[in-house]
Amino acid sequence: MKIFKNAWFGRFARKEKISADALWDAVERAEKGQIDADLGGGVIKQRIARPGAGKSKGYRSIILFRKGEKSFFVYGFSKSELGNIRDDEEEQFKKMAKHVLLLTDAQLSELIVNGQFEEVAKDG
Repeated sequence: MKIFKNAWFGRFARKEKISADALWDAVERAEKGQIDADLGGGVIKQRIARPGAGKSKGYRSIILFRKGEKSFFVYGFSKSELGNIRDDEEEQFKKMAKHVLLLTDAQLSELIVNGQFEEVAKDG
């Protein structure tokens, strides 16, 4: 399993002090079938705990998810700031998933070099 975050999500995670371990936890729960919301088309919504608090008061993340393979964090928001994503945003994430989940290792490496994606290593 490999986990990546796009440049936008990387900035969001740094600003909100979301650790790599918290991202790994969200994906590991999804791998076990504990998905908060399956939006279809390889797109899931997972909760991420706020540092020092629980998941219910934490963040929501949009992940392009392929079980046992790759996961891409592409969007995140605080539950207190946004109730949910709009239908048109959900459709855009599904279109994105069709392309991103089919990237070859070479294509993904190029996107990493260009700064569009970053691999998430476990903390410590």
